[in-house]
Amino acid sequence: QVQLVESGGGLVQAGGSLRLSCAVSGSFFSIKGMGWYRQAPGNQRELVAYITSGGSTSYADFVEGRFTISVNNAKNMVFLQMNSLKPEDTAVYYCNANAVLAAVPLGKNYWGKGTLVTVSS
Repeated sequence: QVQLVESGGGLVQAGGSLRLSCAVSGSFFSIKGMGWYRQAPGNQRELVAYITSGGSTSYADFVEGRFTISVNNAKNMVFLQMNSLKPEDTAVYYCNANAVLAAVPLGKNYWGKGTLVTVSS
């Protein structure tokens, strides 16, 4: 089983910054990629940023250069540095990891429980 635990959410004023962290633990061979998604009330969950095991990154258009995703492969952790936050960034942010297991050699997606980010105007 694979577990993901997020931390770092909270309340911040518009223009402020937050750094989200996610620790991945459990029994797996490797991680193919990790990412951050978010879901605001009444909206569907959407991709924020993703990083592959090779280090390639991708970002949603709404990020507009404000967020940076990074990893610590030795510790199986992924981070999301969020700067210039806007009220519309308010959402629950979820960590995602695609992990390779013996029973799932093509990889399987796992999710954390989410961390709330609230940006006040």
